[in-house]
Amino acid sequence: MSSVLVFKFGGELIEDAARLQTVVSAMAAVASHGVAMAIVHGGGKEIDAALKLAGIEKKQVDGLRITDDATLNVVVSVLAGAVNTRFVAALNTAGVRAVGLTGADAGCGRSEAAPPHHAVDGRVVDLGRVGIPTDDADMSVVTTLTGAGFVPVIACIGLGADGRLFNVNADTFAGHLAARLQARRLVISGTTAGVLDAGGATIPVVDTNGVEQLIGGGTATAGMIAKLRACTDALASGVGDVLIVDGRDRAALESAAVDTLPARATKIVAPPVPAGRP
Repeated sequence: MSSVLVFKFGGELIEDAARLQTVVSAMAAVASHGVAMAIVHGGGKEIDAALKLAGIEKKQVDGLRITDDATLNVVVSVLAGAVNTRFVAALNTAGVRAVGLTGADAGCGRSEAAPPHHAVDGRVVDLGRVGIPTDDADMSVVTTLTGAGFVPVIACIGLGADGRLFNVNADTFAGHLAARLQARRLVISGTTAGVLDAGGATIPVVDTNGVEQLIGGGTATAGMIAKLRACTDALASGVGDVLIVDGRDRAALESAAVDTLPARATKIVAPPVPAGRP
């Protein structure tokens, strides 16, 4: 297991100036301690606004964006352009040696077309130009940068073997990146203080078996399902643990980099090994 931390930031945290400043300040504090890290980001609201301006209907299922060719063009333009550049500029201004990338750079986001999605409501949905990361993704550019003290900031655009680009869910991209890097921790941050139970309270710790119960029981819905799936996949592939935190809370983001867990966050861990098994 490596010492790298992987942070994923939802677009809602970097599309607002005040929230962006909170994120950037926290990342500067983490970087000042010499912590190796990589960042993945989304940009949902700006994509939605750009789609509306272009007269393209937004379509989603279980928190996943259904992506036709016209939608993909908007996604690439927004994520790889405005959002990534603004985020990288803010980080560098704060003293973080950030480098902007997409999954197309050096093949770090090699992907293939996602299979039809089996929705929670029973439908089978073709997601279009949505990709899922593949095991032949080349992490050398990421490890080279982190090893030299830089912070890769990656927009979740995938690259197919035939050169086609894909829209990759940011949580899925971050989970795969963390797994390929064998990261000690994946930190997923949005505007919710962890995973909430049926009563709206934050669940402090849950294992992957408990995650499946939350999804199957209907407690986790919409975008949280994609997050939780990414978390369980990362843990199954050797990531140390996963934290879901409120990215508007600077202290929570900073403490995610150390062993002291945030006061309100959810830690997701692998299930205990049954007695008698190695």
